[in-house]
Amino acid sequence: SKAVLSTAGRLSYYHAPSTVALWGETIGHRWRRVVEETPDKQFVVFPRQNKRQTYEQAYKQSTKLAASLLGLGLKPGDRVGLWGPNYLEWAETHFACAQAGLALVNVNPFYRAPELEYALKKVGCTALITPAKYRNSDYYSYFEEVVPEIAAKPQGQGAVASHNLPTLKHLIVFDAEDPRKKFSGAWNYAELLSGGAGSSQEKQLEEIAENTHFDRPFNIQFTSGTTGSPKAVTLSHFNVLNNARLLGLKSGFDKTKEVICVPNPLYHTFGCVAGLLNGMVHRQTLVFPSETFSAGAALKAIQSEKATFVYGTPTMFIDMINHETFANTDVSSVSGAYISAAPIPKPLLERMLDKMGLHRLMVLYGCTETSPVITAARLEQTPQERIRNSGYPLDHTETAVVCPQTRLPVPRGSRGELVTRGFHVMSGGYWNDAEKTKEAVCAQGWYRTGDIAVMQPDGGVQIVGRLKDMIIRGGENVYPTEIETCLFKHPAIADIHVIGVPDARLGEEVCAWVRLQTGKKLTADELKEYCKDKMARHSIPRYILFKTEADFPLTATGKVQKFEMRKITKRELGLDKVETHFNEE
Repeated sequence: SKAVLSTAGRLSYYHAPSTVALWGETIGHRWRRVVEETPDKQFVVFPRQNKRQTYEQAYKQSTKLAASLLGLGLKPGDRVGLWGPNYLEWAETHFACAQAGLALVNVNPFYRAPELEYALKKVGCTALITPAKYRNSDYYSYFEEVVPEIAAKPQGQGAVASHNLPTLKHLIVFDAEDPRKKFSGAWNYAELLSGGAGSSQEKQLEEIAENTHFDRPFNIQFTSGTTGSPKAVTLSHFNVLNNARLLGLKSGFDKTKEVICVPNPLYHTFGCVAGLLNGMVHRQTLVFPSETFSAGAALKAIQSEKATFVYGTPTMFIDMINHETFANTDVSSVSGAYISAAPIPKPLLERMLDKMGLHRLMVLYGCTETSPVITAARLEQTPQERIRNSGYPLDHTETAVVCPQTRLPVPRGSRGELVTRGFHVMSGGYWNDAEKTKEAVCAQGWYRTGDIAVMQPDGGVQIVGRLKDMIIRGGENVYPTEIETCLFKHPAIADIHVIGVPDARLGEEVCAWVRLQTGKKLTADELKEYCKDKMARHSIPRYILFKTEADFPLTATGKVQKFEMRKITKRELGLDKVETHFNEE
């Protein structure tokens, strides 16, 4: 169906109608129906744990856990924190919460004691489920810092009573290497599962299934908190289930049988909605190659499981293509991919098409507050057409590009802030934060993304950058994405990110962090010379810093943290004391 164009299509407003109705149901309802229809199909694979489950096996486990949580006294509407990397237990807990009418709270696995305490207090979690440890992250010890009382409790007894966290009643811990291991003041996850559902809990689960409304909060996720404390985004069953379904339909998942490799973290909306939920809704097989992202593990999983579709951020795909095992890995089974995190350098997309043969490559754009997908590529377009922009709005949504000052739509082809409205916008706002919610979502329901975008004549959206990342150099607006896209084409460059740094005279100057291809050489002067006939003089980086892969500060989802880059650069270049009113964090 054709989109509705306002003022003969001259303004940057796009409404995407649909012949497909939205689902007015809960995740638990859909989960049960899918399992009844495809019980024996393989659902999830976790190679590092050497575990795999069919749809029916996964459903039995999630049902046992749901019943056990109710048996501990949890009630529909209670919040359950899930803190840790990609384990099978993550997927089980996700669906158990859906079945028991509980709100799942995704806690960043990189959080330490202070952030954990903030998150649990912010949303008033009743229970916390966590692995004991993962690599250098000793989750149990971090929790003990927040609730020291657990040390004196018997092993395997997880009832919590803490003055510090008054709402928290239960701690549930699993040890990935020894599931039977017990910890002081913590219920053993495996024991809860083996206990199974008593008849009273089974009846309660049936009642909850009948009485849970699809507008009830299902998932609470914390924003990355690049400025100030993280906000708790509250998403309903309706938000995420329909987002997952419509994304899958746009990807042709209703017509194909996929083995989807998901190296992204499950705690993030991309992993748990575009990944876990999307796969479930469309009855696909999902492979989670490692607990946290590893390019080598992702490549190994693609080959061993014969993955047909792979997810990732630009950084993840760069690392896979540049990995030492890439040349000897059979990736011929893969033809499709989601790449998300805007904006994306076009040369990287071309490299992905060339090196991995991803003729079904789809660019996605979105954010946590929009469940997460706002735009996605059209599969009927050619790969070259698909990588020209960040996609088209999902069905049943409205998207506009507006002037940040007047809030009016700008002419198509002009830059402005992207705003969006529809079923995908967080129905619960920011948990317990009406003021921040009001700043993000206006009275008419439009969510302000904070991203600079251009709407093309056909309604396609091109993300140009973040409003706060735009560099203002001597009154000229400089867009880091344009510089990054240009310099990414240099044969010696593996990765590049551009930021603004303080300058006493111009307000800001342009700085580029550059990572070179293995074995390649390049000087700052040579790169500046390369820029001269390719961009305006004010866009040429004044500062060029050569960095290694480990130098780039990343979020757990693999996105480069430009605000951290700015802090590091200001220290390195001695610009801490430079007075400027631009881009202060």
